[in-house]
Amino acid sequence: MAFSLFSSRNKIVNIVINDHSIRFMELKQKNPILPSHFGERYLPRGIIVDGKIQDFDTLSNILDECIAEWKIAKREIRFTVPDSLVMIRKVSIPADIKEDEIHGYLYLELGSTIHLPFEDPVFDTVPLGTENNKQEVLLFAAPEKYIFEFEDLFKSVKLKPIAADISPLSIYRLYHYSDMAVNNEVLLSVQFDLDGVSLCIFENHIPVFMRHIPGGLNEKWKLSRIHADQSDQELVYEGESADIMFQLEEVYRDIAKLMDFYRYSMTQGQKEVTRILVNGDHPMLERVHSDMEARFGIPLAAIKINAGPDKEVLPNAFHLALGLGLKEV
Repeated sequence: MAFSLFSSRNKIVNIVINDHSIRFMELKQKNPILPSHFGERYLPRGIIVDGKIQDFDTLSNILDECIAEWKIAKREIRFTVPDSLVMIRKVSIPADIKEDEIHGYLYLELGSTIHLPFEDPVFDTVPLGTENNKQEVLLFAAPEKYIFEFEDLFKSVKLKPIAADISPLSIYRLYHYSDMAVNNEVLLSVQFDLDGVSLCIFENHIPVFMRHIPGGLNEKWKLSRIHADQSDQELVYEGESADIMFQLEEVYRDIAKLMDFYRYSMTQGQKEVTRILVNGDHPMLERVHSDMEARFGIPLAAIKINAGPDKEVLPNAFHLALGLGLKEV
């Protein structure tokens, strides 16, 4: 979003950072897609909160350790912007604004005819077409301050950020690559992570609406060692089971409200969600999938990718990084 895009012969590392983890992915090849190396590091609570870096120095030190462990020093990287920082909005502009002038026009109109919930945004645009002497443009925006903090973070450990992306586009890129997209469908992408849930509606492969729901009980998930040598970890919920079920029900109600808003307010009853794509790193993702299938009565989809020649399945948590790896730069 905020960076010049250019090609490279070197393999680019794909990095996804959220409130509780850092993940990386390298691709061995793209056609067919095959991961080469991938890994993750859980973060202590409070270093990143709602997508905003709170402890830059500690995060930089942890990332430096990851770079050494993963052997990705001084590499070019793509990264995802935290969902909590991103907004998507359709805006109408005069039909005579040329495509190469759209960015400049929107910049001048920010704060007057175009209002965003934050100052000093970085943004990108996608033209959607012209009708009734107005052209519609899809606007992707995020606060410049927080995006540049991530750029500074990567540069502080001598990584080279060359492209930024948002998670709905990354996961949809993988969904489309996997030949799962259906003509004329209205897809609701649900990224169900430990620290929040991101919802994005796609029409004709274009994201038209996005909403982020912050997580409320992630502090009750604790890391537990699986092996005595501490070579692996898993998340264990230490709260009351009724609390987490209540939280899940709250999210399901928010999803239902979003689908109703899209159907009745955004499209005046002309369109509705026809399919739901469920992905994420939440430890209860399988339960979430079955709950939503029973609750909404809409076909659900889940991405399955083999991580290697022996056909083991790539964990859902790495799908975003894999979709990011399909982004052209």
